[in-house]
Amino acid sequence: MPSSTRQKWPRSKTNLFLAAAFAAATPVAALDLASQYQAEPHLSPLPRTDAERTRIETVTAPATDFTAPERFEDLPAGAATVRARQDDEAFSQHSANLSFEQELEFKLGNGLFKKIWVFSPASTLASDGLGPLYNARSCQRCHLKDGRGHVPDQPEYASTTMFLRVSIPGPVPPKLQEIHDYIGTAPDPNYGTQLQDFSAPGIAPEYKLQVEYEEFEIALNGGEHATLRRPRYTAANLGYGPLAEDAMLSPRVAPPMIGLGLLEAIPTADILAHADADDANGDGISGRANLVWSREFSGIMLGRFGLKAGMATVHEQSAGAFSGDIGISTPLFPAHAGECTDLQTACQSAPHGGGDSRETEIDQPNMDLVTFYSRNLGVPARRNTADPKVLRGKQVFYDSGCTSCHVPKYVTHRLEDRPEQSFQLIWPYSDLLLHDMGEDLADHRPEARATGREWRTAPLWGIGLTQQVSPRATFLHDGRARTLLEAILWHGGEAEAAKRRVVDLEPKDRAALISFLGSL
Repeated sequence: MPSSTRQKWPRSKTNLFLAAAFAAATPVAALDLASQYQAEPHLSPLPRTDAERTRIETVTAPATDFTAPERFEDLPAGAATVRARQDDEAFSQHSANLSFEQELEFKLGNGLFKKIWVFSPASTLASDGLGPLYNARSCQRCHLKDGRGHVPDQPEYASTTMFLRVSIPGPVPPKLQEIHDYIGTAPDPNYGTQLQDFSAPGIAPEYKLQVEYEEFEIALNGGEHATLRRPRYTAANLGYGPLAEDAMLSPRVAPPMIGLGLLEAIPTADILAHADADDANGDGISGRANLVWSREFSGIMLGRFGLKAGMATVHEQSAGAFSGDIGISTPLFPAHAGECTDLQTACQSAPHGGGDSRETEIDQPNMDLVTFYSRNLGVPARRNTADPKVLRGKQVFYDSGCTSCHVPKYVTHRLEDRPEQSFQLIWPYSDLLLHDMGEDLADHRPEARATGREWRTAPLWGIGLTQQVSPRATFLHDGRARTLLEAILWHGGEAEAAKRRVVDLEPKDRAALISFLGSL
């Protein structure tokens, strides 16, 4: 949660309307660097009219009355909102506004998302190509029931929903040198950019993930206590020699899949309007946009997806996961050996599934189906929005400064070619920007502009159903938090002041805050 009671997010609407005039009158050096990269090649939006801008400013204004729910607050994804199921399928429904024909596309994409891939060679040519190194055999095995993953919390449990990213310091590629604060990295010579703990027969896996915890208590106002667990990660049983001396490791738990197409449809300018890289307003919050190279569009774009906002589009995020997590080649990531490095010769020479007419192990038509599925997993409706305890918790959320980063509302672009995401009032509770979250949450591994202390603000919609969908699911980027309160108490850096406010709350107000989060 962010660290200020000041509601800096509403002023961004004015900034948005004045952006063109301000840019014309202000030297480029004085603007946030990200403001130079507002291209949206992944979208074909219609321009907003003055009347639409006025409506948007009205409906996205911050709440001031906490005695009743806001209009449309029950529908966090607008017309795409789905009913809140009471079982583990709550995150697996298609957006409510899909056409009958689109429902078929969604179901075909769902089949590919759940598909169990097999090693090459195999008689099932459309399903072979797994690995040779991999973290899971299907998308669904990481994103359990389309929800969050979990840590390997028992020795006998495989870590299919969590892995370690790895990189070493490296040069900034020439095409990215215009971004003056871009942080160069390179793959580990032996292990690439991601450690895989499974492998094809006859090929050694790269490692085994081990997690140990040190527990400690935090005292809360009102005589309450909370127990946190500080993790320590070990890349054990390395299969290809030591990691580089300067290797940087980052633990990652698979995030939920709901609402991704709507996040992709938020106007870039609306996201950048919340950026305050130099904390010009002095509120202690300095959200920054990540700027990344898009393979899909061969240019620099705003990062929206991934725990450090390292991917620009749902399609590229999905294709990258096929390559890194499953070892499946795609038109965007065509290496049949996936993440195998040049030094992993057995992996590089292993049979693959790319020798038929499809050229890659999953072809473009099937990738398009997976992308459509991933864009259109529905966000469940809110529950208990009129409950006085939930309303009190919402006020505490605002008063504690949480909305400085967890921005409640946006209106998506008007998109004729994507009516299911077009012109929807959505409530993701995220600014999609990078924030310094303090030393305790730091992984010390940069990603594009993101430093080793920065993380993208996680969207909160659906968070109250997380453990209904997957009872072993945990919170934060590495799953260290077992409860929502624990997740709050790990916040530091820019969010330190907000966390202290939560610590100092009366117990009934702290409980109300958790009830509000549980209703999302």
